[in-house]
Amino acid sequence: MSWYLGFAASAAALALFIIIAIILRFSKYKRGRVILTPFHAVFAGVFISVFICLLPIYSSIFEGVADSVIKTIAFALHNTFQIFTFDADRAIILESIKCEDEAFSELYSVYLAIEYAVAPVLTFSFLISFFKDTTSYIRYILHYFHKHIYIFSELNEKSLALGRNIKKKHRHAVIVYTDVFENNDEVSYELGERAKELNAICFKKDILAIRFKVHSKTSKITFYAIGQEETENINQSLQLIKQYRDRENVRLFVFSSRLDSEILLTNTDKGKIEVRRINEARSLINQMLYTFGCEEILGSAKLLPDGDKKISAVVVGLGGHGTEMLKALSWYCQMDGYHLQIDAFDKDVNAESKFIALAPELMSEKYNGVVIPGEAEYKINIHSGIDVATAEFADKIKNLADATYVFVSLGSDEMNIRTAVELRTLFERMKIKPVIHSIVYNADENASLKGIKNYSGQDYNIRFVGDINTSYSESVIMNSELEQNGLACHLRWDGSTKEEFLNYEYNYNSSIASAIHLKARIECHIPGADKLKDELTEEEEEIIARIEHCRWNAYMRAEGYVYSGSNDESTRNDLGKMHHDLVDYDSLKPDEKAKDIRLSKN
Repeated sequence: MSWYLGFAASAAALALFIIIAIILRFSKYKRGRVILTPFHAVFAGVFISVFICLLPIYSSIFEGVADSVIKTIAFALHNTFQIFTFDADRAIILESIKCEDEAFSELYSVYLAIEYAVAPVLTFSFLISFFKDTTSYIRYILHYFHKHIYIFSELNEKSLALGRNIKKKHRHAVIVYTDVFENNDEVSYELGERAKELNAICFKKDILAIRFKVHSKTSKITFYAIGQEETENINQSLQLIKQYRDRENVRLFVFSSRLDSEILLTNTDKGKIEVRRINEARSLINQMLYTFGCEEILGSAKLLPDGDKKISAVVVGLGGHGTEMLKALSWYCQMDGYHLQIDAFDKDVNAESKFIALAPELMSEKYNGVVIPGEAEYKINIHSGIDVATAEFADKIKNLADATYVFVSLGSDEMNIRTAVELRTLFERMKIKPVIHSIVYNADENASLKGIKNYSGQDYNIRFVGDINTSYSESVIMNSELEQNGLACHLRWDGSTKEEFLNYEYNYNSSIASAIHLKARIECHIPGADKLKDELTEEEEEIIARIEHCRWNAYMRAEGYVYSGSNDESTRNDLGKMHHDLVDYDSLKPDEKAKDIRLSKN
């Protein structure tokens, strides 16, 4: 091989693999168990480059010798390995570079000398990486008999917050992070240091590339597909189900709000694994309603002259959290003696149209703002194309003189804080004091904002919610108490099973909503709400059944269901989201009315 061709091919190979490494650095490509990283690309590029660079040298050494081609390739390959293992005789090789052009010979020597210097560094880095993962494997095996193992698909702010919360509540839990890359940037370094504080086991490999089956079968393993990319979470989850479906005591939490993830996970044979998809926005809203909804939303209702109460809610921002809150308020506030009005604002000019597409019958003129005995009662106004930074927004707020509750979720902490504070200013001028909840994601900011006052010592009375430590905690994500109450509600239906509750989101979400509302009814002192079913009087049964049906109607419509057109059960079509019981309470058949009484005290 000519010197010029060898140099050009060597440089081209190195450049190609460096480009591949750069692409991988920003795309983070993975596929199944084969993990291709930027480091691997650079390592391969330098190896191939050195090998090609040595070919002309050994070609000249063995020129005219029998089997020169075989010997050239064999010695070039052997010496390449020596270079990477600190064992090569660099002087002899560099002295063998004798091109016709003296300047080119010097360039060739310098180029190869640089590769001589880089190769051992790459080997050393590889050994460190290898032994680090080996150490992690050893640590994992040493925890063979531990009862609870929590394995995260990625080390990021969310997984770290959840891992910290789990470790706080379960001191002996084993926390494992995979796909941990120690980059030089400050964020990666801090995440790594905080993971070490948890005494977490960290693997550089992808979650699919590690055999977690090497563990006691009596231990409970919980996987969290909690990466930044939802597509990756879904793909990893499907592979994890295939790998572990035959193992007992395995749970899998998939973080995704996409509809396709629900369809894929529902239709996958999950075997013995408990699988649950986490819609982070819905989980937070559910926990808010369950924890302090009665006190701060229903409890803030304005007393009317006739003795009834009116909830006038304002939802600012119809992103993930805002939309979930709007939907939830429509059914949560269905309570005897309460009236509901919701005004929602979003700068998207198509906000109302998009929400109507999401929940058509909820927004239908037949029900929205219409009082029908035995039906859900509410009035929802969506103000599209309204920017909170404009005078138009302030003017709209001034018209809501009876506002009792406000929820702010605009997509950024800075906007949420500023808008919440400005709303409090506007309400002070209007001489009203509605409860204000505002999302603030940053945990440190959220903690610092508790009990904030102005320079005069006046309290803003704003509850900042949704910080990462709360949003990604065991109580919100795994809903231990709420989930158990939801399961209890589900099991009251004849023939219902725990598997149906866990495996089908329709059952899970519906039962969770029932449990949330049941708790609110008890706290609102609805007659009979705190009694067991067998202890209810006929009057109390009627009250509870009517409230439950109104709540259920609003819930189903918020989920996108519409009336099937007939009260015949055969017209129900869940694929088309059509239900035969979406009618007023008095139009129900007697046996359907009786079902609503089941949602009494546990």
